[in-house]
Amino acid sequence: MHHTSPLLRRAALVLCLAATVAAPHRAALAADGPISPPIDPARILKDIETLASDEFEGRGPGTNGEARTVSFLVDELKSYGLKPGNPDGTYVQAVPMSGFRGTPSLAFRHGRDETRLSFPDQFVAISYNNEPVTTITDSELVFVGYGVVAPEYGWDDYKGADLRGKTLVMLINDPPVPDRKHPGSLDPDMFGGKAMTYYGRWTYKYEIAAKLGAAGALIIHETEPAAYPYSVVRNSWSKENFALRMNGPNPDFPRVAGWLQLDAAEALLKSAGHSYADLKARALSRDFRPIPLGVSASFSVRNAVRDIDSKNVVARIEGSDPKLRQETIVYSAHWDHFGWDPALPGTKHDQIYHGAFDNASGVASLLAIARTFATATPKPKRSVVFVVTTAEEQGLLGARYYAEHPLYPLATTLADLNIDGTNVYGRTRDVSIVGMGKSTLDDLATRYATAQKRIVRPEPNPEFGHFYRADQLEFARHGVPVLYLDQSVEVIGKPAGYGEQLVRKNLDEDYHQVSDTVKPVWDLSGAAENSELLYAIGADLAAGAPYPTWKKGSEFKAIRETAPH
Repeated sequence: MHHTSPLLRRAALVLCLAATVAAPHRAALAADGPISPPIDPARILKDIETLASDEFEGRGPGTNGEARTVSFLVDELKSYGLKPGNPDGTYVQAVPMSGFRGTPSLAFRHGRDETRLSFPDQFVAISYNNEPVTTITDSELVFVGYGVVAPEYGWDDYKGADLRGKTLVMLINDPPVPDRKHPGSLDPDMFGGKAMTYYGRWTYKYEIAAKLGAAGALIIHETEPAAYPYSVVRNSWSKENFALRMNGPNPDFPRVAGWLQLDAAEALLKSAGHSYADLKARALSRDFRPIPLGVSASFSVRNAVRDIDSKNVVARIEGSDPKLRQETIVYSAHWDHFGWDPALPGTKHDQIYHGAFDNASGVASLLAIARTFATATPKPKRSVVFVVTTAEEQGLLGARYYAEHPLYPLATTLADLNIDGTNVYGRTRDVSIVGMGKSTLDDLATRYATAQKRIVRPEPNPEFGHFYRADQLEFARHGVPVLYLDQSVEVIGKPAGYGEQLVRKNLDEDYHQVSDTVKPVWDLSGAAENSELLYAIGADLAAGAPYPTWKKGSEFKAIRETAPH
């Protein structure tokens, strides 16, 4: 049951007074800012159960599940009285994508010895070439450490080596450089210390491989630094995968991109006379240079390719101020998951990737915020846009497409408030911000969290790189300040460690698995509380607050400062 906080009791009083003394009370509230009316956790749960039901078939892009999901979202947003978010008068933005369902083979040759790996248990690979078969024959295998070129850290794993036509073998994440002054810790001045930077993302590693002209790139998977087991990679990459549709080769990927399961990689390196542990140690030096492994790789990827127009769902509340209505606050959450795989054992229910937490919970929270804006008074001065994106699980494709083809100018978009998962274990004492310290949105979040009698803190596991794995990244890369809340763990009324244990259990057992379903232990009062917080932040911005800014040291600061206003 949702417990009414002092903040919410005050909100109820505000709503009662607004009808009779709206103008004076509005002025009196200016110093305090907007407060959310109570949000119903039962309604959030109902929407999660709907989106994660068998009827929605796992919400895979380009499937019947997408059609049901988009129809549901459009009907919901219409029913709240929100206007079409696309200036063409519709509630959708078409996102042109190509789907690739590949059957790969991979063989390594060392001297006269040949080793074939089994797909998908020992490796996964995909080719985003729009052709029936992509073949790479006898490509030299080269170990390139972490595969990073980062001038600001004085780091270059390539040293000008000619890698055209070769297949690169890379370590996961960015280099964990030890701190010489504090043994056992990481250097805070190198790659964010404990935190992960974009250099550690698999997307970056494939991008740099393609830029260097490599034929292929293979990342060695390790569970601890990845923060997810190999089964997540296997499940994701062995199905249909999508990319934004384009003419010609995809510049973000080499001809073949893939992952190696750790045991298979270690065995391969050992057979060629190399120690995985030794290679990892050598990769931690600025002096590292690419190491030819004396092994060649041959790939064949048979592709079934189709083009689809997937959809972002977009709705808008137009601002009441004639001038400020041209400025925008965005709320985003991705609707997609991994669909239905009839090849899995069991009933249809057992074969569906329900995505209840990831990300039906985020979409249900966004819908709750949209309902709140639709009924709140006074109306926002700036416009508020709700973007429910497609294909986040495929590499943030829907958000990327919106950011590259914005329906409202990003230069006058104050912020993106992204929701990818939420608090499902009850109300919490803490608010955890992913990438805390990057923008002044943190300060606004702290202000309203304090009003909820909650403590703001950085995400507990910055090494997982969550900031670079969710939709808000695409807005940030275009200079828009962003806010993304992690799951909080200090659950009120529960013993110490309760929340952390459940969050870890979800990550270990349910992340990107068919078992991501609504659990009996869930308590959506925490989701309601976070939705109230996010509403208050957005309402403050929509009421005419100054533009948020990136803080010193943020990699996105210069982008925003050069954008015209």
